[in-house]
Amino acid sequence: MSNVYNHRQMVPSAPLSSRVTELLDALRAEYDSLNQETSNMRLFKDEYDQRVSSQLNEIQAVQQSLFELERAHHKIKQQYEDEIQRLRRELEARGGPPVPPGPFLQQQQQQQVPPPSQQQQQMPPQLPPPQQQQQQQPPMPMGGGMPPSGMYAGMPPGSATHGGGLNGSGMAGGPPAPIGGEQHPGAYMGPPGAYPPSAHGQPLTPQPQAAGLGKDRKPGVMTPTQQQQQQMQGMVQQMPSRHTPTQMSRNVSVPSSNKGVVASSQLADLDPDQVPANLKREGVDWFVIFNPKTPRLLNIENIHTLDHTSVVCCVKFSHDGKYLATGCNRTTQIWSVATGNKECVLADDNAPKNGDLYIRAVCFSPDGKYLVTGAEDKQIRIWDVARRTIRHVLTGHDQDIYSLDFSPDGSMILSGSGDRTVRIWSLETGKEISKLSIEDMGPKDAGVTSVAFSPNGKLVAAASLDKMIRLWDVTSGQPLQRIDGHKDSVYAVAFSPDGQSLLSGSLDKSLKLWDMGRYGPQGPQRDIVQCRSTLHGHKDFVLSVAYSPDGNWIVSGSKDRGVQFWDSRTQHTQCMLQGHKNSVISVAMSATHSYFATGSGDCRARIWSYEGIPPSN
Repeated sequence: MSNVYNHRQMVPSAPLSSRVTELLDALRAEYDSLNQETSNMRLFKDEYDQRVSSQLNEIQAVQQSLFELERAHHKIKQQYEDEIQRLRRELEARGGPPVPPGPFLQQQQQQQVPPPSQQQQQMPPQLPPPQQQQQQQPPMPMGGGMPPSGMYAGMPPGSATHGGGLNGSGMAGGPPAPIGGEQHPGAYMGPPGAYPPSAHGQPLTPQPQAAGLGKDRKPGVMTPTQQQQQQMQGMVQQMPSRHTPTQMSRNVSVPSSNKGVVASSQLADLDPDQVPANLKREGVDWFVIFNPKTPRLLNIENIHTLDHTSVVCCVKFSHDGKYLATGCNRTTQIWSVATGNKECVLADDNAPKNGDLYIRAVCFSPDGKYLVTGAEDKQIRIWDVARRTIRHVLTGHDQDIYSLDFSPDGSMILSGSGDRTVRIWSLETGKEISKLSIEDMGPKDAGVTSVAFSPNGKLVAAASLDKMIRLWDVTSGQPLQRIDGHKDSVYAVAFSPDGQSLLSGSLDKSLKLWDMGRYGPQGPQRDIVQCRSTLHGHKDFVLSVAYSPDGNWIVSGSKDRGVQFWDSRTQHTQCMLQGHKNSVISVAMSATHSYFATGSGDCRARIWSYEGIPPSN
């Protein structure tokens, strides 16, 4: 027994139990590790699945967007085709020769017909094959150039610099539009663009209100929808640059008690090569077409071409007619009208160095000693011209400054801004005298695009994006009347020299002449402001307007790149001028000489002469 016990004592069990425990712990640790790896892999798989699902959703969204764009493309294309067909039928109904389809429609027809070999088998033997038919059809003549891209097209834009962005800005850089070449305003302007812009191509066939003057949008800069429409328009208008744009739609007169007489001009539809020599004037890169339906009373010549490095947002003559001020990116330049030489460049060294800083508005004081400028940084600067220094910096506006004017006596400065206010400032002190706010806002933004003092200094007129023109009494600051008549944003206003009329230009492509009624120096006390006449002729946004010093002539600049002269006495167009490659953002007339100036999204300002001639028999 003792031997047995002794044997059991010699083989203890403790060491074996410890080994088993170690093995179990090792297995447990390995299991936990594998379990952790499995959990991590599951998380990775879930994250991967989410990414794949997100990318699939993005792909589906892109596909849907492409589908919508394609559908919109076909819709716009069909609209253009229908409009071309309507115009063709209208031309034939008026006795004109049948017009064969142009290249755009021919391409569509070729896509819809079977191959020539099959078609020959299907067609009656007396008809020639389609290829022969197409050879017999001369291509449809198309007048006009490709629409400007950029601010005011652009606006800034729109404008590209600003132009259409009022860009047009608006003013889109290097045009806006579009609003010119656009985003400016469009430019833009807008101005610039820009335009557009449409700036202010445009705009850039800019959409109705949109070339906005809002803080985050440069006039003339186009929306994606506008860009798509512009591309479609460019497909239809494959035209030489020296031709005028082809009219794609007609202005239809709608009976209205506030419309007045409607005057239309078709000069922009004429091909200069088909116009008789006595009805046109041509230069190296410009031409003028005179209205064959009215006596020719003017001769127009290009005097100077002033090249700039950016979109020209504004132009203004000094009151003595010796100098022209132009506003562009960061600088204001003063030019000699007699020689075309640059006299000086005004730039604020304290302005921020980053980004664009377009000078949207310039105006000389009546005595010529001061030049006031308004810019995108919401500041108004009063320059001492002789010393080339800043006398005052006026602050208070919350958005870009789009328009400036001096009171007739030179003591006050008028400013209009995208912040929906008009402000009157003292030249002497640089202090704000009064703030005229737009309180009766409708569904659209009421940013102020243009302002003007009446010739007697008693009234202020302001145009705005909400299609309205408003009048205030300068002394009391009280609103007098809200003038409603345009179908889209109003971009320009100007009083006639006698103060009896008010002129306006709009994105609805028209100008309107308003009788001032009781507010005119000689108006009947019972009459309010009413529309005397509506002038149609431009094919795109009207961005600027001006009166001649005698009040007989009206000049208008448009995103269609053209300038039109109107006889204010008859409301007939005297002539149409084409001398820019982008939106005409600004026009101005000299108060002492027979000169006018134009500023454009093509980075040029030009000085022109207009001289009266005896009517030809």
